[in-house]
Amino acid sequence: MIGSTRNVHVYACGAPVSMRNGVEGLAAIARHDLRRDPMNGDLYLFVGIDRRRAKVLYFDGTGMCLFYKRLEKGRFASVWSDKTRGQIKLTMTELTLFLEGSQLVGRFPVSPAAIGENELAIAIRP
Repeated sequence: MIGSTRNVHVYACGAPVSMRNGVEGLAAIARHDLRRDPMNGDLYLFVGIDRRRAKVLYFDGTGMCLFYKRLEKGRFASVWSDKTRGQIKLTMTELTLFLEGSQLVGRFPVSPAAIGENELAIAIRP
């Protein structure tokens, strides 16, 4: 199962990716284009140029996992634009909505901002 907490970060590639890439190719894109370590437990979203296919890459602690989804009808929302290159940060909620085919992802913020330590009612002390 793909992690479901806010502590899991999701990074979407800011440009279309060839869906011929497998685990090694997508991990290389995460390393070089997104400048992230694909083995740190974060999730990486890659979308094909036609926006009908998407892949999510993640490391579960024992090996690399690859989730692949192909839409039978319609297209995924465009997470990139002419202005975006590199990475786009999403929440788990946004990733779930994206994979369900929601057109809101990338157009409007659909998740509230994370709460910082200074905003908590109870201070966390070491």
